[in-house]
Amino acid sequence: MIKVFIDGSAGTTGLHIRERLSARSDVSLITLDEAHRKDPAAKKSAMLASDVTFLCLPDDAAREAATLAGDGDTVVIDTSSAHRTADGWTYGFAELPGQREKIAGARRITNPGCHASGFIALAAPLVQAGLLKKDARLSCFSLTGYSGGGKKMIARYEDPLNARAVQAPAAYALGQTHKHLPEMAALCGLVHPPVFCPVVSSFYAGMQVVIPADPDLLAGGIQDVKSVYAAAYRGKVVRYAEDPSDGGFLSAGAFAGRDDMQVSVFGNEERILLVARFDNLGKGACGAAIQNMNIALSLPEETGLVLAEG
Repeated sequence: MIKVFIDGSAGTTGLHIRERLSARSDVSLITLDEAHRKDPAAKKSAMLASDVTFLCLPDDAAREAATLAGDGDTVVIDTSSAHRTADGWTYGFAELPGQREKIAGARRITNPGCHASGFIALAAPLVQAGLLKKDARLSCFSLTGYSGGGKKMIARYEDPLNARAVQAPAAYALGQTHKHLPEMAALCGLVHPPVFCPVVSSFYAGMQVVIPADPDLLAGGIQDVKSVYAAAYRGKVVRYAEDPSDGGFLSAGAFAGRDDMQVSVFGNEERILLVARFDNLGKGACGAAIQNMNIALSLPEETGLVLAEG
């Protein structure tokens, strides 16, 4: 039986991981009562008794909690942004070349950010293939469901009194200091983070990340880009799709409730759009965390994941 402790199980990500793992017959959850939930000694004991500990905490609290596990054999998976570019932590996007093997041997794994997952899935293979220069200056926009903003944003969007205020999509992080930017550049090997525009809308879950790729930035054409993705993404979790649009429309919510990701290319030789679609709570958060747990424990990678059939 796999013993799991979730530090921060009251937050959105923690609640979803807890719900998902509670349904598994191979997992036993370690819980703390309310009186000891924030007690460092109790948390340390729970961590050391677990095979896997998920940190579902704000960044500062995650940094503090990570020290409690010491150098033991517990696999710590941090879902915050505290350790995504930190030394000694393995980035948990298994589809990057060689990354699955690193995760399999890691005891400190940092879960990717949701927006970053889509950007990295699109940009990293092109940099590695030499189609995209490391000093390229990219732009990116990302449509997300409101669940990505946590409990406060969920309450705001689901309060009937706010119906008019949240009816239209809203851009945010306009100051270009979004916390996902460092990992977006670092994991792709890019010199410059992208000009990034995230947009939240009034649907609960789902995400669509788009990179407009100016042909001047690419050392190849649209077919070259498609070939790179088709070769890189042939698994069940992340896969390439030639043309998944629905009559010329592409829904950002199509992957809600699932843990897989779809990568596609649209446009022509003059104007190219690179698109990744997934669930911000699935491959963008909880699904990725569970996938990383499975890999770290040498379990079948797809155990407990909700994936497309076939």
